[in-house]
Amino acid sequence: MTGATGYFIYTYINKEFVLFDVVKAIGIFLSGTLLLMMTLPILKSMLLKEYDVFQGECRVEIAPFGRGTEAIFNMVDIGERFTFSDIPELNAYGKSVPYYCKVTVSKDHLYGIDYKIFDAESHDLLIKIK
Repeated sequence: MTGATGYFIYTYINKEFVLFDVVKAIGIFLSGTLLLMMTLPILKSMLLKEYDVFQGECRVEIAPFGRGTEAIFNMVDIGERFTFSDIPELNAYGKSVPYYCKVTVSKDHLYGIDYKIFDAESHDLLIKIK
């Protein structure tokens, strides 16, 4: 039961309808509905395993983000950039170091799910994050 519904039932039982309380309950309900509408498509795509897999030559860069850091995968072949909070433990990073990557992202390309990093020449698996 959501907070807005529980609060509305409480005020209905006690017959304490104050205009501010009704507006507050409606505001909480609408904000909860908005939050659900924003997260539901991503949850649906994760549960139904609807995601895109990109593979090809990539460059892995480390960038500061807030208080932490994040790994940015620049897919050279398709010109896409994907961001992950997990930093791979590689010998070298940057634009001049090529790797072969297999990146799995959500359908809207906003959320990274997992990645695999291979050696650019031999295609030996270096890192696998799930």
